Amino acid sequence: MNVIFTCGGTGGHINPAISVAKLLLARHPEANILFVGAEDGMEKDLVPREGFRLETLKISNYQRSFTPKAICHNVATLFHMGGSMRKADRIIRDFRPDVILGTGGYASFPMLKRGAKLGIPTAVHEANAVPGLTTRMVEAGADRILVCFDESRSYYQNPDRVEVVGMPVREEFLYTDRAEARKALGLDERPLVISAWGSLGAREMNKKITSFMALECEAGEPFQHIHATGSYGWRWMPDYVRQAGVDLSKHPSIQMKEYIYNMPQLMAAADLIITRAGASTLSEIQASATPCIIVPSPNVTDNHQEKNARVLERRGAALVIREADCDGQVLFDEAKALLSDKARWQQMRKNLADMAVVDSAQRILDTVLSLVRAR
Repeated sequence: MNVIFTCGGTGGHINPAISVAKLLLARHPEANILFVGAEDGMEKDLVPREGFRLETLKISNYQRSFTPKAICHNVATLFHMGGSMRKADRIIRDFRPDVILGTGGYASFPMLKRGAKLGIPTAVHEANAVPGLTTRMVEAGADRILVCFDESRSYYQNPDRVEVVGMPVREEFLYTDRAEARKALGLDERPLVISAWGSLGAREMNKKITSFMALECEAGEPFQHIHATGSYGWRWMPDYVRQAGVDLSKHPSIQMKEYIYNMPQLMAAADLIITRAGASTLSEIQASATPCIIVPSPNVTDNHQEKNARVLERRGAALVIREADCDGQVLFDEAKALLSDKARWQQMRKNLADMAVVDSAQRILDTVLSLVRAR
């Protein structure tokens, strides 16, 4: 059995494919696996690190702007597309895949498009609540569309091809014990709040968290709080916090880090997380059933983060605040209100747990294998 996984751009596209590929090898050690991505994407580091072979295509994204720079970029994208399509044909001819699974990103388009055209069974996993550009472009030819939310069905022309499979997450998010995590972290009885805005950080939201920290100090540190600044935020935020009059050396309950490496443990221990609405983040929140305040990024295509967050909000699984509508005071007041309302907090935990798809990788693999058997 020969299987191509095609993905690229972000960890949210690459890691699900790696999870399914690992499960495939565990179930079928004889399977031949090939990853195909972009030559300048994160996949060039992440995929070989996991021991999988990677072929790359020279391809870039499409920018929805009419500035001279964007126009030049899009012309280059179209120029490279022809070469990527020809290389996709060559890869298919040489590898002879039985099925192609795309898990998102512009890098997955050539393989999915050419695979469908050449009669290879194809499936595409869409992590967001609404289909992205790549998914819309390959939807007509795909044998299966795999989505995270049942509410997503209505966005597709052929709902009979749509399957709800969730988003694969690391098992630690599902099974880390809360009491053990809190003990290992040396926490006291006060609530633990985590805040993070992604691997780079978000300047305006980091400023709002600085105000949140100041309010915590004024209130006598009612929470234990760990904030991840992101790599960009780490360059300036520590000085900014000091200039705002917050001396963290005098407030040990508030910690600031560049990046959180033990997120499954922290989310198991946490009483609240304040964060963005990327598909991977929301899946991890559901898996760990961590009550949350979500501030979607307004700087994403099709406002997909807010659409993701609203799905959770409608099920009572998240409190959603638009970035334009919040500041440090709003975040602090909402955090206090949620953490002091035990019934609401427990109901949010239950609603998140009910939404979690704990066997997502298995569901995706089952679909892949069914396409191979039906070929």
